[in-house]
Amino acid sequence: MKLIEFTNKGIYCPQGGFYIDPWFPVDFAVITHGHGDHARWGMGHYLCHHFTKPILNKRIGEDISVQSMEYGETINKNGVKITLFPAGHIIGSAQIRLEYKGYTTVVSGDYKLQDDGLSTPFETVKCNEFVTESTFGLPIYNWLSVEDISAQMRGWVLQNQARQKTSVFVGYSLGKAQRILKALENTDEIFVHSSIVRLNDALSEVGIILPKHKPLNLFENPKEVQGKIVIVPPALLDSNIIKKIPDSATAICSGWMQVRGSRRWRSADAGFAVSDHADWKDLLTAIKATEAEMVHVTHGFTHVFSKYLNEIGITSDAVQTQFGNDEDPGDGRSDEELTVKKDQDA
Repeated sequence: MKLIEFTNKGIYCPQGGFYIDPWFPVDFAVITHGHGDHARWGMGHYLCHHFTKPILNKRIGEDISVQSMEYGETINKNGVKITLFPAGHIIGSAQIRLEYKGYTTVVSGDYKLQDDGLSTPFETVKCNEFVTESTFGLPIYNWLSVEDISAQMRGWVLQNQARQKTSVFVGYSLGKAQRILKALENTDEIFVHSSIVRLNDALSEVGIILPKHKPLNLFENPKEVQGKIVIVPPALLDSNIIKKIPDSATAICSGWMQVRGSRRWRSADAGFAVSDHADWKDLLTAIKATEAEMVHVTHGFTHVFSKYLNEIGITSDAVQTQFGNDEDPGDGRSDEELTVKKDQDA
């Protein structure tokens, strides 16, 4: 049986008549999480996790038709049972389990196995067919523990404070920014860009409690952030906003920072391999645990990773998709971030 098809609009379930994370307008879209490459404008109706609903409202529009559900809850769409399970990627991220006449397919979206203390931890879902990402599907990508990378980040802040430097962290507004907040909690005052404030406010609407932070406003009092901590989205890396921050040292937070040369991107002072995606080891752990008979490998090192799975006895193919890369400081930006005027602190 075949429960999904990879079409020019996205992942389609013909039996149910709906799409998962489509990249062009469709009547019914099941959304894995709120990043802009997976949740796009123009759908007739959206279905997502409760925590993702306010994100869609903020990023796409308050007037969209959106239905939300809890992890483990099931709805029936034209005979196909749709159930959401935690993906561990960001707050509200979900794996989509489809069941029809005893056959099950899981579309994982983006996921990670590390428990970041914010997202609901990843849950293995056994299935016949599994769709996996491969953003970091090479053996060179192996993350430190959440505790160890957080300790590195706090240590860098302390070094900057000793030199009276302002610590500027660059990370995606949804997911990465909240991870940075959590890692640096109680280290010092934290100021965040308005795009991050808006998403934090959306998360607070559904009861998510984040560490204390203040809006970044460099026009009124730029000296306020002197020697403190600032978090901005990647779209502002080359902007005047960064230049207005007094005596700053900049750190990029991305899984790509695992590769030492990447730390020199855009003349950053430091790089921390903070990722919301599974590393090589955890990709293999997750896939094996599903016991899937067929694995479709999407965005990332698709062909290399699929080839390796076949070599170790896991039937796999590589699938081309239009999903982006929220880890890349120069790419994969949300529509919200791309529209930020780089010469303003909105």
